[in-house]
Amino acid sequence: MKAFQGVDYYHVDDLLSEKERHLRDKVRDWVESRYMPHAADYFEEGIFPEKLIPEMAQLGLLGIKLKEFGGGGANNVMYGLACQELERGDSGLRSFVSVMNSLVMHPIAAFGTEEQKNRWLPAMIRGEKIGCFGMTEPEAGSDPQHMQTRAQREGDEYILKGRKMWITNGNIADVALIWAQTGEGIRGFLVERGTPGFKAHPIKRKFSMRASVTSALVLDDVHIPAENLLPGTTGLRSALSCLNEARYGIAWGTVGAAMACYETALNYAKTRIQFQVPIASFQLVQSKLVKMLTEITKAQLLCMHLGRMKDEGKARHTHISMAKMNNASEALKIARAARDILAANGISLGYPVIRHLLNLETVNTYEGTQDIHTLVLGHDITGIQAFAPEAT
Repeated sequence: MKAFQGVDYYHVDDLLSEKERHLRDKVRDWVESRYMPHAADYFEEGIFPEKLIPEMAQLGLLGIKLKEFGGGGANNVMYGLACQELERGDSGLRSFVSVMNSLVMHPIAAFGTEEQKNRWLPAMIRGEKIGCFGMTEPEAGSDPQHMQTRAQREGDEYILKGRKMWITNGNIADVALIWAQTGEGIRGFLVERGTPGFKAHPIKRKFSMRASVTSALVLDDVHIPAENLLPGTTGLRSALSCLNEARYGIAWGTVGAAMACYETALNYAKTRIQFQVPIASFQLVQSKLVKMLTEITKAQLLCMHLGRMKDEGKARHTHISMAKMNNASEALKIARAARDILAANGISLGYPVIRHLLNLETVNTYEGTQDIHTLVLGHDITGIQAFAPEAT
């Protein structure tokens, strides 16, 4: 099979600089040669390939946007293109890179002390230290302002108590960025692996994101030094700013998953013979393929302009919400259409479609469900808050 050439009906490549194309192609080639041959095995066996972390670091994927501490200094479009290619491999692969960049290194760089930055960022960029982002809880998903985890100041320490759920990288992380309620609002704390009372348990029996580490975190009277507080965190807004970075990467990443499903369905339709002709000969199959390509193209253009706006400092959180909401939802529809075209073969891990379909069920939900992002946009355009009914 020939190497993946991309899906680019509207010549989006023409909008990229040589540097942006070079990074995209470098990540694409790495995913093709190092991840794809084992992607189905990782998924089936429920394994995240930790052995590939040093290679991702060598590619410059960790700390890709940081301009200091050995980071790559890439622009937002370059970061987006990297996410696209990683998720074409698997959502779990992109999630690892996304969490490391957007949810761990970004907040340490934005809200941490110089000592915290110097201790963690260079090691993370080299892939020597792994982090996770502890915000979601068993009873607080879409409503993080009501998280139950508490951090109580006592002298030179904080004592943390609570539970976190669905945490990517949780039980391989060297440090967890834990968000907790304090007397000063919600703030972020660095909790190191091995701290007494802090445990991470893998979440098993998943049918989605199987090639990703997903964990539950337990904080049972965890004592940490007061200097482990990220001093720049000043309420829920700080945590949400990190999520905006992650949502941006998801918007691009889901395009990669959609591309993989479309390419598989197109090639299959051209070669699968039924009634003595390729099924691509049939109008209904062509209609599905055209719809898939159209939605990929729209998503590409949405991402490209969002990336340029972000680089120019013009992107708002609502712009990111629209891209995440649309692209994740449409990628899931594309995966389902591809599954339909492949018929029985669509549920086989011999093809990437069912793997992407199952992963996208999660990606469409995490970092804000479609409904939540719809309400974010509805509030923005009407000025009316509709997240919850008025208390009676």
